[in-house]
Amino acid sequence: MSATLRFEILGPQRAWYADREIDLGPGKQRAVLTVLLLSAGRPVPTGQIVEAVWPEDPPANGPNVVQKYVAGLRRVLEPDRSPRTPGQVLSLTDAGYLLRVDPDALDAVRFQRGIHRARQRRAEGRAAEALTEVTTALALWQGEPFTGFTGPFLEAARQRLVELRAVALETRADLMLDLGRHREMVGELVELVAEFPVRERLRHQLLLALYRSGRQAEALAAYREFADLLREEYGIEPGEALQALHQRILCSDPTLIAGVPETGWPASTSAARQAENAVPAQPSADSHPAAPTASPSASPPAQAVPARASIPPPPAAVPPYADLPSPLYPAPSAGPPSPFAVDQPRPERHPLPTWVSTTATVAGTLLPLLSFGTGTWLVILAYAVRRRSRRLGLAAVGYLLTAVLLVFMIATDDLEKEDSAAEAFLGLGVIGLCWLVGALHVVLLNRWVWGRITGRPQLAQARDEERRLRREQARNLLHRYPSARLEFAIGRPDLPRAFDDGGLVDVNAVPDHVLATLPGLTDAQRRQVAMDRWVRGPYASMEELAARCPLPLGVVDGLRGVLLFLPPPVPPTDTPSAVEAGPTVPR
Repeated sequence: MSATLRFEILGPQRAWYADREIDLGPGKQRAVLTVLLLSAGRPVPTGQIVEAVWPEDPPANGPNVVQKYVAGLRRVLEPDRSPRTPGQVLSLTDAGYLLRVDPDALDAVRFQRGIHRARQRRAEGRAAEALTEVTTALALWQGEPFTGFTGPFLEAARQRLVELRAVALETRADLMLDLGRHREMVGELVELVAEFPVRERLRHQLLLALYRSGRQAEALAAYREFADLLREEYGIEPGEALQALHQRILCSDPTLIAGVPETGWPASTSAARQAENAVPAQPSADSHPAAPTASPSASPPAQAVPARASIPPPPAAVPPYADLPSPLYPAPSAGPPSPFAVDQPRPERHPLPTWVSTTATVAGTLLPLLSFGTGTWLVILAYAVRRRSRRLGLAAVGYLLTAVLLVFMIATDDLEKEDSAAEAFLGLGVIGLCWLVGALHVVLLNRWVWGRITGRPQLAQARDEERRLRREQARNLLHRYPSARLEFAIGRPDLPRAFDDGGLVDVNAVPDHVLATLPGLTDAQRRQVAMDRWVRGPYASMEELAARCPLPLGVVDGLRGVLLFLPPPVPPTDTPSAVEAGPTVPR
Protein backbone atom coordinates (compact mmCIF):
# COMPACT_ATOMS: atom_id res chain seq x y z
CA MET A 1 0.00 0.00 0.00
CA SER A 2 2.81 2.43 0.91
CA ALA A 3 4.44 1.92 -2.49
CA THR A 4 1.82 4.23 -3.99
CA LEU A 5 2.59 7.05 -1.55
CA ARG A 6 5.02 9.89 -2.33
CA PHE A 7 6.13 12.73 -0.06
CA GLU A 8 7.89 16.05 -0.66
CA ILE A 9 9.58 18.01 2.13
CA LEU A 10 12.27 19.82 0.07
CA GLY A 11 10.01 22.84 -0.22
CA PRO A 12 6.28 23.10 0.54
CA GLN A 13 5.13 19.91 2.23
CA ARG A 14 3.05 17.81 -0.16
CA ALA A 15 1.98 14.16 -0.52
CA TRP A 16 0.44 11.99 -3.21
CA TYR A 17 -1.53 8.77 -3.11
CA ALA A 18 -1.05 7.24 -6.57
CA ASP A 19 -1.58 10.27 -8.85
CA ARG A 20 -3.83 12.17 -6.45
CA GLU A 21 -2.51 14.86 -4.12
CA ILE A 22 -3.47 14.39 -0.50
CA ASP A 23 -4.81 17.07 1.83
CA LEU A 24 -2.57 16.64 4.88
CA GLY A 25 -4.80 18.64 7.19
CA PRO A 26 -3.98 21.38 9.73
CA GLY A 27 -0.50 22.63 10.55
CA LYS A 28 0.09 20.53 13.68
CA GLN A 29 -0.96 17.38 11.85
CA ARG A 30 1.54 18.24 9.12
CA ALA A 31 4.21 18.79 11.76
CA VAL A 32 3.52 15.34 13.24
CA LEU A 33 3.86 13.80 9.76
CA THR A 34 7.16 15.69 9.25
CA VAL A 35 8.61 14.26 12.46
CA LEU A 36 7.58 10.75 11.37
CA LEU A 37 9.00 11.24 7.85
CA LEU A 38 12.36 12.32 9.24
CA SER A 39 12.48 8.98 11.08
CA ALA A 40 10.73 6.88 8.44
CA GLY A 41 11.16 3.16 9.15
CA ARG A 42 12.01 3.80 12.82
CA PRO A 43 9.57 4.11 15.72
CA VAL A 44 9.25 7.56 17.25
CA PRO A 45 8.22 7.84 20.93
CA THR A 46 5.16 9.92 21.67
CA GLY A 47 7.12 12.18 24.00
CA GLN A 48 9.61 12.99 21.22
CA ILE A 49 6.77 13.94 18.89
CA VAL A 50 5.26 16.22 21.54
CA GLU A 51 8.62 17.88 22.21
CA ALA A 52 9.27 18.41 18.48
CA VAL A 53 5.83 19.77 17.56
CA TRP A 54 5.13 21.79 20.76
CA PRO A 55 8.64 22.82 21.96
CA GLU A 56 7.56 25.81 24.08
CA ASP A 57 3.99 25.09 25.22
CA PRO A 58 3.25 21.35 25.14
CA PRO A 59 -0.39 20.37 25.73
CA ALA A 60 -1.32 18.84 29.07
CA ASN A 61 -2.70 15.73 27.38
CA GLY A 62 0.04 15.46 24.78
CA PRO A 63 -0.29 11.72 24.01
CA ASN A 64 -4.03 12.11 23.37
CA VAL A 65 -3.43 15.07 21.03
CA VAL A 66 -0.79 13.12 19.10
CA GLN A 67 -3.16 10.16 18.86
CA LYS A 68 -5.84 12.45 17.37
CA TYR A 69 -3.48 13.74 14.68
CA VAL A 70 -2.20 10.24 13.94
CA ALA A 71 -5.80 9.10 13.38
CA GLY A 72 -6.26 11.96 10.94
CA LEU A 73 -3.09 10.97 9.09
CA ARG A 74 -4.24 7.36 8.85
CA ARG A 75 -7.42 8.46 7.17
CA VAL A 76 -5.62 10.39 4.44
CA LEU A 77 -2.65 8.05 3.98
CA GLU A 78 -4.77 4.86 3.84
CA PRO A 79 -8.11 5.93 2.45
CA ASP A 80 -9.09 2.34 1.55
CA ARG A 81 -8.53 1.02 5.09
CA SER A 82 -11.61 0.14 7.14
CA PRO A 83 -11.87 1.80 10.58
CA ARG A 84 -11.40 -1.43 12.49
CA THR A 85 -8.41 -2.68 10.50
CA PRO A 86 -4.90 -2.04 11.97
CA GLY A 87 -2.87 0.50 10.07
CA GLN A 88 -0.30 -0.76 7.60
CA VAL A 89 1.42 2.58 6.81
CA LEU A 90 1.25 4.24 10.23
CA SER A 91 1.06 1.97 13.24
CA LEU A 92 1.68 2.08 16.98
CA THR A 93 4.43 -0.14 18.41
CA ASP A 94 5.84 -0.56 21.90
CA ALA A 95 8.62 1.91 21.02
CA GLY A 96 6.33 4.53 19.47
CA TYR A 97 4.65 5.40 16.19
CA LEU A 98 6.17 3.78 13.09
CA LEU A 99 5.76 5.13 9.54
CA ARG A 100 6.38 2.43 6.93
CA VAL A 101 7.09 3.91 3.52
CA ASP A 102 9.45 3.10 0.69
CA PRO A 103 12.66 5.16 1.20
CA ASP A 104 12.44 6.40 -2.39
CA ALA A 105 8.95 7.73 -1.64
CA LEU A 106 10.59 10.69 0.20
CA ASP A 107 12.30 13.32 -1.96
CA ALA A 108 14.93 14.03 0.73
CA VAL A 109 16.10 10.42 0.60
CA ARG A 110 16.24 10.46 -3.21
CA PHE A 111 18.23 13.70 -3.01
CA GLN A 112 20.83 12.24 -0.66
CA ARG A 113 21.14 9.06 -2.70
CA GLY A 114 21.61 11.09 -5.89
CA ILE A 115 24.41 13.13 -4.28
CA HIS A 116 26.06 9.91 -3.11
CA ARG A 117 25.95 8.46 -6.64
CA ALA A 118 27.37 11.71 -8.04
CA ARG A 119 30.35 11.49 -5.69
CA GLN A 120 30.97 7.90 -6.74
CA ARG A 121 30.88 8.85 -10.44
CA ARG A 122 33.27 11.71 -9.83
CA ALA A 123 35.67 9.50 -7.90
CA GLU A 124 35.64 7.11 -10.88
CA GLY A 125 36.52 9.94 -13.26
CA ARG A 126 33.08 10.10 -14.89
CA ALA A 127 32.51 13.82 -14.47
CA ALA A 128 29.70 14.14 -17.03
CA GLU A 129 27.65 11.39 -15.38
CA ALA A 130 28.34 12.88 -11.96
CA LEU A 131 27.09 16.25 -13.19
CA THR A 132 23.87 14.65 -14.44
CA GLU A 133 23.30 12.93 -11.11
CA VAL A 134 23.86 16.03 -8.97
CA THR A 135 21.73 18.20 -11.30
CA THR A 136 18.88 15.70 -11.10
CA ALA A 137 19.15 15.59 -7.31
CA LEU A 138 19.13 19.38 -7.00
CA ALA A 139 16.04 19.57 -9.22
CA LEU A 140 14.07 17.94 -6.38
CA TRP A 141 14.31 21.15 -4.36
CA GLN A 142 11.20 23.35 -4.61
CA GLY A 143 11.94 25.85 -1.84
CA GLU A 144 12.76 26.18 1.84
CA PRO A 145 11.90 23.02 3.82
CA PHE A 146 9.61 23.03 6.87
CA THR A 147 8.32 26.57 6.42
CA GLY A 148 5.87 27.48 9.16
CA PHE A 149 7.30 24.96 11.64
CA THR A 150 9.27 26.04 14.70
CA GLY A 151 11.29 24.34 17.38
CA PRO A 152 14.85 23.08 17.80
CA PHE A 153 14.16 19.64 16.32
CA LEU A 154 12.70 20.85 13.03
CA GLU A 155 15.12 23.79 12.85
CA ALA A 156 18.10 21.44 13.12
CA ALA A 157 16.60 19.21 10.40
CA ARG A 158 16.08 22.27 8.20
CA GLN A 159 19.66 23.44 8.65
CA ARG A 160 20.99 19.97 7.86
CA LEU A 161 19.06 19.78 4.57
CA VAL A 162 20.06 23.33 3.61
CA GLU A 163 23.72 22.47 4.28
CA LEU A 164 23.43 19.34 2.12
CA ARG A 165 21.99 21.43 -0.69
CA ALA A 166 24.78 24.01 -0.39
CA VAL A 167 27.42 21.26 -0.57
CA ALA A 168 25.63 19.76 -3.58
CA LEU A 169 25.63 23.16 -5.31
CA GLU A 170 29.36 23.48 -4.66
CA THR A 171 29.93 19.98 -6.04
CA ARG A 172 27.97 20.85 -9.18
CA ALA A 173 29.98 24.04 -9.64
CA ASP A 174 33.22 22.06 -9.31
CA LEU A 175 32.03 19.59 -11.96
CA MET A 176 31.02 22.40 -14.32
CA LEU A 177 34.44 24.02 -13.92
CA ASP A 178 36.19 20.68 -14.43
CA LEU A 179 34.26 20.24 -17.69
CA GLY A 180 35.28 23.72 -18.90
CA ARG A 181 31.79 25.23 -18.60
CA HIS A 182 32.94 28.22 -16.58
CA ARG A 183 31.11 30.81 -18.66
CA GLU A 184 27.79 29.14 -17.93
CA MET A 185 28.52 29.12 -14.21
CA VAL A 186 29.30 32.82 -13.70
CA GLY A 187 25.69 33.98 -13.50
CA GLU A 188 24.62 31.04 -11.36
CA LEU A 189 27.53 31.54 -8.97
CA VAL A 190 26.66 35.23 -8.59
CA GLU A 191 23.20 34.18 -7.44
CA LEU A 192 24.61 31.52 -5.13
CA VAL A 193 27.04 33.87 -3.35
CA ALA A 194 24.09 36.23 -2.77
CA GLU A 195 22.16 33.33 -1.22
CA PHE A 196 25.16 32.03 0.77
CA PRO A 197 27.31 35.17 1.26
CA VAL A 198 29.93 33.69 3.63
CA ARG A 199 30.60 30.29 1.99
CA GLU A 200 34.20 30.61 0.86
CA ARG A 201 34.08 27.65 -1.49
CA LEU A 202 31.41 29.35 -3.63
CA ARG A 203 33.49 32.54 -3.64
CA HIS A 204 36.51 30.49 -4.70
CA GLN A 205 34.52 29.01 -7.60
CA LEU A 206 33.19 32.43 -8.64
CA LEU A 207 36.71 33.90 -8.77
CA LEU A 208 37.93 30.94 -10.80
CA ALA A 209 34.99 31.09 -13.22
CA LEU A 210 35.45 34.83 -13.75
CA TYR A 211 39.17 34.48 -14.33
CA ARG A 212 38.75 31.61 -16.79
CA SER A 213 36.14 33.69 -18.63
CA GLY A 214 38.72 36.43 -19.23
CA ARG A 215 37.32 38.70 -16.52
CA GLN A 216 40.35 39.09 -14.28
CA ALA A 217 39.44 42.55 -13.01
CA GLU A 218 35.97 41.38 -11.98
CA ALA A 219 37.50 38.39 -10.18
CA LEU A 220 39.78 40.70 -8.17
CA ALA A 221 36.85 43.02 -7.42
CA ALA A 222 34.81 40.04 -6.20
CA TYR A 223 37.63 39.06 -3.84
CA ARG A 224 37.91 42.58 -2.43
CA GLU A 225 34.15 42.71 -1.88
CA PHE A 226 34.21 39.41 0.04
CA ALA A 227 37.28 40.42 2.08
CA ASP A 228 35.61 43.70 3.05
CA LEU A 229 32.47 41.81 4.08
CA LEU A 230 34.43 39.48 6.37
CA ARG A 231 36.42 42.32 7.94
CA GLU A 232 33.40 44.56 8.58
CA GLU A 233 30.97 41.88 9.76
CA TYR A 234 33.21 39.32 11.48
CA GLY A 235 36.67 40.88 11.86
CA ILE A 236 38.43 38.04 9.99
CA GLU A 237 40.26 37.53 6.71
CA PRO A 238 39.43 35.08 3.91
CA GLY A 239 40.83 31.57 4.26
CA GLU A 240 44.21 30.42 3.02
CA ALA A 241 42.82 28.74 -0.11
CA LEU A 242 40.97 31.89 -1.22
CA GLN A 243 43.95 34.13 -0.48
CA ALA A 244 46.19 31.82 -2.49
CA LEU A 245 43.79 31.92 -5.44
CA HIS A 246 43.67 35.73 -5.22
CA GLN A 247 47.45 35.94 -5.41
CA ARG A 248 47.53 33.56 -8.38
CA ILE A 249 44.93 35.66 -10.19
CA LEU A 250 47.01 38.78 -9.47
CA CYS A 251 50.00 37.02 -11.04
CA SER A 252 47.95 35.71 -14.01
CA ASP A 253 48.95 32.14 -13.13
CA PRO A 254 48.71 30.09 -16.38
CA THR A 255 47.78 26.95 -14.43
CA LEU A 256 44.38 28.49 -13.65
CA ILE A 257 43.18 28.24 -17.25
CA ALA A 258 40.49 25.73 -18.17
CA GLY A 259 41.70 22.24 -18.88
CA VAL A 260 44.21 22.16 -16.01
CA PRO A 261 42.96 20.20 -12.99
CA GLU A 262 42.13 22.73 -10.31
CA THR A 263 40.03 22.01 -7.30
CA GLY A 264 41.31 25.06 -5.45
CA TRP A 265 40.03 23.73 -2.14
CA PRO A 266 42.47 21.79 0.03
CA ALA A 267 41.09 18.96 2.08
CA SER A 268 42.42 20.52 5.24
CA THR A 269 44.48 23.39 6.51
CA SER A 270 47.36 21.05 7.21
CA ALA A 271 47.48 20.03 3.56
CA ALA A 272 47.77 23.63 2.49
CA ARG A 273 50.48 24.19 5.05
CA GLN A 274 52.42 21.17 3.80
CA ALA A 275 52.17 22.50 0.26
CA GLU A 276 53.62 25.79 1.49
CA ASN A 277 56.43 24.01 3.28
CA ALA A 278 57.23 22.07 0.11
CA VAL A 279 59.06 25.12 -1.26
CA PRO A 280 62.84 24.57 -1.03
CA ALA A 281 64.14 26.37 2.02
CA GLN A 282 67.76 26.73 0.86
CA PRO A 283 67.89 28.85 -2.30
CA SER A 284 71.31 29.87 -3.48
CA ALA A 285 72.18 33.22 -4.94
CA ASP A 286 72.58 31.84 -8.46
CA SER A 287 69.58 29.52 -8.43
CA HIS A 288 66.36 30.34 -10.17
CA PRO A 289 63.47 31.39 -7.94
CA ALA A 290 61.06 28.59 -7.22
CA ALA A 291 57.79 28.71 -9.13
CA PRO A 292 54.57 29.01 -7.15
CA THR A 293 52.71 25.84 -6.33
CA ALA A 294 50.34 24.84 -9.11
CA SER A 295 47.35 24.18 -6.88
CA PRO A 296 46.54 23.06 -3.37
CA SER A 297 45.42 19.72 -4.80
CA ALA A 298 48.77 18.94 -6.39
CA SER A 299 50.92 15.94 -5.60
CA PRO A 300 51.79 15.24 -1.95
CA PRO A 301 54.51 17.33 -0.36
CA ALA A 302 56.77 14.35 -0.01
CA GLN A 303 56.95 14.12 -3.79
CA ALA A 304 56.94 17.83 -4.36
CA VAL A 305 60.52 18.35 -3.18
CA PRO A 306 62.77 16.03 -5.14
CA ALA A 307 66.49 16.51 -5.47
CA ARG A 308 67.30 19.84 -7.03
CA ALA A 309 69.31 18.25 -9.78
CA SER A 310 66.50 15.95 -10.92
CA ILE A 311 64.11 18.66 -12.10
CA PRO A 312 65.44 21.52 -14.24
CA PRO A 313 64.13 24.93 -13.31
CA PRO A 314 61.39 26.27 -15.62
CA PRO A 315 62.40 29.13 -17.91
CA ALA A 316 61.36 32.54 -16.71
CA ALA A 317 59.42 34.78 -19.04
CA VAL A 318 60.85 37.88 -17.36
CA PRO A 319 63.89 38.32 -15.17
CA PRO A 320 63.17 37.75 -11.49
CA TYR A 321 62.20 40.91 -9.62
CA ALA A 322 62.24 42.89 -12.87
CA ASP A 323 59.21 44.94 -11.80
CA LEU A 324 60.19 45.35 -8.15
CA PRO A 325 62.93 47.17 -6.20
CA SER A 326 66.10 45.16 -5.74
CA PRO A 327 69.10 45.32 -3.41
CA LEU A 328 71.10 46.94 -6.21
CA TYR A 329 68.41 49.57 -6.80
CA PRO A 330 66.68 50.06 -3.48
CA ALA A 331 63.44 51.93 -3.18
CA PRO A 332 63.86 55.64 -2.45
CA SER A 333 63.38 56.60 1.16
CA ALA A 334 63.05 59.88 2.96
CA GLY A 335 65.97 59.23 5.27
CA PRO A 336 68.46 56.66 6.47
CA PRO A 337 66.94 53.24 7.08
CA SER A 338 66.09 52.42 10.66
CA PRO A 339 67.66 49.28 12.15
CA PHE A 340 64.12 48.17 12.97
CA ALA A 341 61.87 49.12 10.05
CA VAL A 342 58.60 48.41 11.81
CA ASP A 343 55.95 50.87 12.87
CA GLN A 344 57.25 52.22 16.15
CA PRO A 345 54.73 52.83 18.93
CA ARG A 346 53.66 56.39 19.54
CA PRO A 347 55.42 58.40 22.21
CA GLU A 348 52.24 58.16 24.28
CA ARG A 349 52.00 54.56 25.36
CA HIS A 350 48.23 54.83 25.82
CA PRO A 351 46.82 57.52 23.48
CA LEU A 352 43.84 59.30 24.94
CA PRO A 353 40.40 58.94 23.36
CA THR A 354 39.25 61.87 21.25
CA TRP A 355 36.67 63.06 23.76
CA VAL A 356 39.23 63.05 26.57
CA SER A 357 41.72 65.01 24.47
CA THR A 358 39.06 67.55 23.48
CA THR A 359 37.91 67.98 27.09
CA ALA A 360 41.50 68.46 28.24
CA THR A 361 42.07 71.11 25.56
CA VAL A 362 38.95 73.06 26.54
CA ALA A 363 39.78 72.92 30.25
CA GLY A 364 43.42 73.78 29.59
CA THR A 365 42.38 76.81 27.53
CA LEU A 366 39.95 78.08 30.14
CA LEU A 367 42.55 77.96 32.93
CA PRO A 368 44.94 80.55 31.33
CA LEU A 369 42.00 82.76 30.35
CA LEU A 370 40.37 82.75 33.79
CA SER A 371 43.67 83.12 35.65
CA PHE A 372 44.86 85.94 33.38
CA GLY A 373 47.85 83.86 32.35
CA THR A 374 49.16 82.97 35.78
CA GLY A 375 48.08 79.30 35.40
CA THR A 376 49.42 78.79 31.87
CA TRP A 377 52.63 77.23 33.10
CA LEU A 378 50.71 74.55 34.99
CA VAL A 379 48.84 73.42 31.82
CA ILE A 380 52.01 73.36 29.72
CA LEU A 381 53.81 71.41 32.44
CA ALA A 382 51.02 68.81 32.44
CA TYR A 383 51.39 68.41 28.66
CA ALA A 384 55.17 68.11 29.05
CA VAL A 385 54.82 65.30 31.58
CA ARG A 386 52.20 63.50 29.50
CA ARG A 387 54.21 63.69 26.28
CA ARG A 388 57.61 63.46 27.92
CA SER A 389 58.70 66.55 26.01
CA ARG A 390 61.72 68.51 27.11
CA ARG A 391 60.77 71.47 24.93
CA LEU A 392 57.35 71.73 26.56
CA GLY A 393 59.04 71.53 29.94
CA LEU A 394 61.26 74.48 29.05
CA ALA A 395 58.18 76.36 27.78
CA ALA A 396 56.45 75.69 31.12
CA VAL A 397 59.45 77.13 32.95
CA GLY A 398 59.28 80.20 30.69
CA TYR A 399 55.57 80.68 31.39
CA LEU A 400 56.25 80.27 35.11
CA LEU A 401 58.96 82.95 35.08
CA THR A 402 56.69 85.24 33.09
CA ALA A 403 53.85 84.69 35.57
CA VAL A 404 56.21 85.44 38.47
CA LEU A 405 57.29 88.62 36.70
CA LEU A 406 53.65 89.59 36.18
CA VAL A 407 52.80 89.04 39.86
CA PHE A 408 55.93 90.99 40.90
CA MET A 409 54.98 93.91 38.66
CA ILE A 410 51.45 94.00 40.06
CA ALA A 411 52.69 93.76 43.66
CA THR A 412 55.27 96.52 43.27
CA ASP A 413 53.15 98.86 41.19
CA ASP A 414 52.47 102.24 42.77
CA LEU A 415 48.84 103.09 42.10
CA GLU A 416 49.33 106.80 42.84
CA LYS A 417 52.21 107.15 40.40
CA GLU A 418 51.59 107.17 36.67
CA ASP A 419 53.49 104.47 34.79
CA SER A 420 55.81 105.38 31.98
CA ALA A 421 55.12 104.24 28.43
CA ALA A 422 57.88 101.60 28.63
CA GLU A 423 56.50 100.15 31.86
CA ALA A 424 52.94 100.07 30.42
CA PHE A 425 54.15 98.40 27.23
CA LEU A 426 56.11 95.80 29.26
CA GLY A 427 53.10 95.06 31.47
CA LEU A 428 50.80 94.61 28.48
CA GLY A 429 53.38 92.36 26.81
CA VAL A 430 53.74 90.14 29.88
CA ILE A 431 49.94 89.86 30.30
CA GLY A 432 49.48 89.13 26.60
CA LEU A 433 52.21 86.48 26.66
CA CYS A 434 50.82 84.65 29.67
CA TRP A 435 47.14 85.14 28.86
CA LEU A 436 46.41 85.18 25.12
CA VAL A 437 49.56 83.53 23.77
CA GLY A 438 49.39 80.88 26.50
CA ALA A 439 45.75 80.06 25.69
CA LEU A 440 46.57 79.85 21.99
CA HIS A 441 49.54 77.59 22.75
CA VAL A 442 47.28 75.21 24.68
CA VAL A 443 44.83 75.05 21.75
CA LEU A 444 47.64 74.28 19.31
CA LEU A 445 48.87 71.43 21.52
CA ASN A 446 45.75 69.50 20.51
CA ARG A 447 47.00 67.02 17.88
CA TRP A 448 43.85 67.28 15.79
CA VAL A 449 44.01 71.11 15.63
CA TRP A 450 47.75 71.12 14.91
CA GLY A 451 47.34 68.46 12.26
CA ARG A 452 44.63 70.43 10.49
CA ILE A 453 46.78 73.56 10.44
CA THR A 454 49.99 71.91 9.28
CA GLY A 455 48.39 69.32 6.98
CA ARG A 456 50.10 66.42 8.75
CA PRO A 457 47.07 64.06 8.55
CA GLN A 458 47.31 64.14 4.76
CA LEU A 459 51.05 63.52 4.85
CA ALA A 460 50.67 60.71 7.37
CA GLN A 461 47.89 59.18 5.28
CA ALA A 462 50.07 59.31 2.19
CA ARG A 463 52.96 57.68 4.06
CA ASP A 464 50.68 54.98 5.43
CA GLU A 465 49.32 54.26 1.96
CA GLU A 466 52.84 54.04 0.55
CA ARG A 467 53.87 51.58 3.25
CA ARG A 468 50.72 49.54 2.67
CA LEU A 469 51.51 49.30 -1.04
CA ARG A 470 55.08 48.23 -0.26
CA ARG A 471 53.79 45.53 2.10
CA GLU A 472 51.40 44.28 -0.58
CA GLN A 473 54.24 44.35 -3.09
CA ALA A 474 56.47 42.34 -0.76
CA ARG A 475 53.72 39.76 -0.15
CA ASN A 476 53.23 39.41 -3.90
CA LEU A 477 56.96 38.97 -4.32
CA LEU A 478 57.01 36.20 -1.70
CA HIS A 479 54.17 34.42 -3.47
CA ARG A 480 55.84 34.56 -6.87
CA TYR A 481 59.42 34.00 -5.74
CA PRO A 482 59.63 32.26 -2.34
CA SER A 483 63.42 32.49 -2.39
CA ALA A 484 63.12 36.27 -1.98
CA ARG A 485 62.36 35.61 1.67
CA LEU A 486 66.02 34.92 2.36
CA GLU A 487 67.51 36.93 -0.49
CA PHE A 488 65.80 40.21 0.44
CA ALA A 489 65.30 39.46 4.18
CA ILE A 490 61.59 40.21 3.88
CA GLY A 491 59.95 40.45 7.27
CA ARG A 492 63.31 40.61 9.05
CA PRO A 493 63.88 44.20 10.23
CA ASP A 494 66.66 42.90 12.50
CA LEU A 495 68.86 42.02 9.50
CA PRO A 496 70.82 44.46 7.31
CA ARG A 497 68.98 44.98 4.02
CA ALA A 498 68.19 47.53 1.35
CA PHE A 499 64.77 46.29 0.26
CA ASP A 500 61.81 48.21 1.75
CA ASP A 501 59.02 45.77 2.60
CA GLY A 502 56.81 48.40 4.21
CA GLY A 503 57.50 47.25 7.77
CA LEU A 504 56.51 43.58 7.50
CA VAL A 505 57.50 41.36 10.43
CA ASP A 506 57.91 37.60 10.10
CA VAL A 507 56.52 36.68 13.51
CA ASN A 508 57.98 33.16 13.38
CA ALA A 509 61.54 34.25 12.55
CA VAL A 510 62.32 37.59 14.23
CA PRO A 511 64.02 37.64 17.64
CA ASP A 512 62.17 38.67 20.77
CA HIS A 513 63.45 42.24 20.81
CA VAL A 514 61.72 42.87 17.46
CA LEU A 515 58.46 41.53 18.85
CA ALA A 516 58.81 44.19 21.53
CA THR A 517 58.36 46.88 18.84
CA LEU A 518 55.04 45.57 17.48
CA PRO A 519 52.50 48.40 17.52
CA GLY A 520 49.42 48.28 19.72
CA LEU A 521 50.63 45.58 22.13
CA THR A 522 51.24 46.12 25.80
CA ASP A 523 54.45 44.89 27.40
CA ALA A 524 52.62 41.90 28.90
CA GLN A 525 51.11 40.96 25.54
CA ARG A 526 54.51 41.16 23.79
CA ARG A 527 56.05 38.89 26.41
CA GLN A 528 53.14 36.48 26.05
CA VAL A 529 53.54 36.29 22.26
CA ALA A 530 57.26 35.61 22.58
CA MET A 531 56.82 33.00 25.33
CA ASP A 532 53.97 31.22 23.51
CA ARG A 533 56.02 31.06 20.31
CA TRP A 534 58.94 29.55 22.23
CA VAL A 535 56.80 26.99 24.09
CA ARG A 536 54.18 25.94 21.52
CA GLY A 537 55.93 26.60 18.23
CA PRO A 538 55.32 28.91 15.25
CA TYR A 539 52.02 30.54 14.33
CA ALA A 540 50.16 29.63 11.15
CA SER A 541 47.78 32.59 10.87
CA MET A 542 46.57 35.74 12.54
CA GLU A 543 43.56 33.85 13.86
CA GLU A 544 45.81 31.28 15.54
CA LEU A 545 47.91 34.02 17.11
CA ALA A 546 44.79 35.76 18.42
CA ALA A 547 43.48 32.46 19.81
CA ARG A 548 46.71 31.37 21.51
CA CYS A 549 47.44 34.83 22.92
CA PRO A 550 44.02 36.42 23.51
CA LEU A 551 44.27 39.84 21.90
CA PRO A 552 41.66 42.60 21.56
CA LEU A 553 39.96 42.88 18.17
CA GLY A 554 41.44 46.32 17.55
CA VAL A 555 44.98 45.03 18.14
CA VAL A 556 44.35 42.08 15.80
CA ASP A 557 43.17 44.42 13.03
CA GLY A 558 46.24 46.60 13.51
CA LEU A 559 48.68 43.68 13.31
CA ARG A 560 46.98 41.89 10.42
CA GLY A 561 48.61 44.02 7.75
CA VAL A 562 52.06 43.98 9.40
CA LEU A 563 52.72 40.37 10.34
CA LEU A 564 53.88 37.52 8.11
CA PHE A 565 53.23 33.90 9.05
CA LEU A 566 55.89 31.94 7.18
CA PRO A 567 57.25 28.51 8.09
CA PRO A 568 60.38 28.78 10.25
CA PRO A 569 63.50 28.88 8.05
CA VAL A 570 65.75 25.83 8.03
CA PRO A 571 69.27 26.58 9.35
CA PRO A 572 71.85 26.64 6.53
CA THR A 573 74.16 23.65 6.17
CA ASP A 574 77.93 23.93 6.03
CA THR A 575 78.47 21.62 3.05
CA PRO A 576 77.20 22.69 -0.37
CA SER A 577 76.60 19.06 -1.27
CA ALA A 578 73.72 18.93 1.17
CA VAL A 579 71.82 21.45 -0.92
CA GLU A 580 72.51 19.64 -4.17
CA ALA A 581 71.46 16.25 -2.84
CA GLY A 582 68.03 17.42 -1.62
CA PRO A 583 66.49 17.14 1.83
CA THR A 584 68.01 14.73 4.29
CA VAL A 585 66.02 12.08 6.08
CA PRO A 586 65.89 12.71 9.84
CA ARG A 587 67.21 9.95 12.01
